[in-house]
Amino acid sequence: MTKPHPKSSQSVFAYAGDGLMRLVSSGVYYARFKHSGKQYKKCLGTSDKAHARRLLHDYRIEVQSITSKEAASITFDTIAARWIASVRHTIKPSTLKRRETCVANLVPYFRRETLSGVTTAQCEAWKNGRGNKIAPQTFAHELGTMKAVFEYAITQGILYRNPAKGMKRKRIISIREKHIPTREQFPELIAAIRESDGRPESQAAAKNGADFVELIAYSGMRKAEAATLTWRDVDFDKNFLNVTGGANRTKNYETRQVPLSGELRQLLLRLKDDDKPAQSDNVARIADPKKCLHTACRKLGLPYFSPHRFRDFFATTCIEHGTDIPTVARWLGHKDGGALLMKTYAHLRQEHSQEQMKKIHFGIHPSDSHTSGKIHSLATLKKVRDASTARSTARRG
Repeated sequence: MTKPHPKSSQSVFAYAGDGLMRLVSSGVYYARFKHSGKQYKKCLGTSDKAHARRLLHDYRIEVQSITSKEAASITFDTIAARWIASVRHTIKPSTLKRRETCVANLVPYFRRETLSGVTTAQCEAWKNGRGNKIAPQTFAHELGTMKAVFEYAITQGILYRNPAKGMKRKRIISIREKHIPTREQFPELIAAIRESDGRPESQAAAKNGADFVELIAYSGMRKAEAATLTWRDVDFDKNFLNVTGGANRTKNYETRQVPLSGELRQLLLRLKDDDKPAQSDNVARIADPKKCLHTACRKLGLPYFSPHRFRDFFATTCIEHGTDIPTVARWLGHKDGGALLMKTYAHLRQEHSQEQMKKIHFGIHPSDSHTSGKIHSLATLKKVRDASTARSTARRG
């Protein structure tokens, strides 16, 4: 008796026309053809032959757009290095460093493949491997870098499609509480920084840190903007300072003007009298007050306030004093008219929130509800309204 042949585990394809194959088991069509000595294969995702032919035509055009001779050999790390070099002059040093870190983290997932051999499945492997272990913000940075490298390869004629194009970012939910010094804590912090450990030599060094923190708190500048502010940028006659960001410019590459408050003007005049500086000298004598802030916060038993928290302090203080949000946004260098300000800085302190609620009334004077107790019916409400009207009439009379 002849034993039946075991079923083959390999997929069986049937020829369906030039460059077109059909998977016998499912009826789905595949593109399969050669271009420049390399074979290309792609599932067209349809069992309709007419539709498959249209998709095959589009796929051929995509493949023919690959003009680089390097397409068959170049690797992800090589093209990523070229991309970094191409954008280096357009981004800030901190952004460049982040991009380089992202590339270093991505390379191990594509090391063994030529760029043209990278598939969506490999991108998914990165997402399911490293992507599940990193924070949503880091995930977004690395995914954005991955897509940018592939898009660059397309413009260079090395790829015909972006294998990561359809991948989505994780939702970023900020649950970290922002610690901002209150107006009571702020002078205590400045005094603690200036005092340092009490020794004259330490106090002399700590003075620069205290001045830097005050400069940010009174102007809303970012740390790098404050560190690069020169006396040329300060106009005492017109009562404002120009925030330029120095050689690296501001975050949005635009100069902005911030009016001098009484505290800011007094600070700048004091610093100018102390040092007799040249116009090209920096206003701040240090670039980062992080160390002295750590010491002062620990001494006072307060949570650590980074230098950026004093930019938050500036924004929150301005809002609490009634400055309209578009104006504060302009002082901070935001170009969205206040949308980001509402989202990021709308965490007004609880005590201010309580004070604001005391100013709000809902049609019934507090004295009415206190003297007559709770209002249980429309008739009682009418009596209260009539009494209120009578008082108003008497006052007008």
